[in-house]
Amino acid sequence: MTLTGKVALVTGAGSGIGRACALALAEAGAAVVASDINAAAANATAEAIAQGQKRAIGVAADVGDLGQIDAMVEQAIAAFGQIDILINNAGVTRNAYIMDLTEADWDRIHRVNAKGVFFCLQRVARVMIPRRSGRIINTASIAGKGFAATSNAAYAASKGAVISLTYTAAQQLARHDINVNAICPGVTRTPLVAAMLEQRAAERGITLDEAERDFTKDIPLGRANEPEDMAAMAVFLAGPGARNITGQTYNVDCGLVPR
Repeated sequence: MTLTGKVALVTGAGSGIGRACALALAEAGAAVVASDINAAAANATAEAIAQGQKRAIGVAADVGDLGQIDAMVEQAIAAFGQIDILINNAGVTRNAYIMDLTEADWDRIHRVNAKGVFFCLQRVARVMIPRRSGRIINTASIAGKGFAATSNAAYAASKGAVISLTYTAAQQLARHDINVNAICPGVTRTPLVAAMLEQRAAERGITLDEAERDFTKDIPLGRANEPEDMAAMAVFLAGPGARNITGQTYNVDCGLVPR
């Protein structure tokens, strides 16, 4: 399972699943480029990795901006000379009923979750293709597979796009020995989910504890994910044991969605 000698680029690495993935990949031996729209958060993740005597840099990037994606990739190459692993994780959402979503909501969510994921994949694949090697791991969601309690319909549509992209990219990049897979988290304790639960509690006039119990009551295993649960899957998919796995979408959801 060692990733020694590999270089991983992780988007949305400032908190939640992205931070957990960055730390886990570094622990497995990879040098890490921790990217986030929040420069301080990206640098904090890189510093946490460096404290463990591992190599890392923090990079500020808005993945909805192609120029910033290009600059992010260039900084990764300048620092480490290659990119072997992409954790395509940055994403946004908000809690909203389908009839309350606006054009601005749709554009904001799809700009990051669909456009950003596609162009990060494309730009990093350009680096991987000449080396005939690479692992691309997209963070999708069980929302993209019909999870009824998703934050909103636009978010679900954006994650459905990520799942579809994963299938197609895996087929088209296989000739270059690049594996493309997706992780579909279920209910996960991240700052993004915490903010959503606070909003739901306020809207319904209930306590935060009540909102969380309601959010997790239907989980078959009876518990929510921690970000580290996704990180463990990411490390596996990035490692040698997954060399023949591509075009797959893995639910890490404690049994919420059966496919």
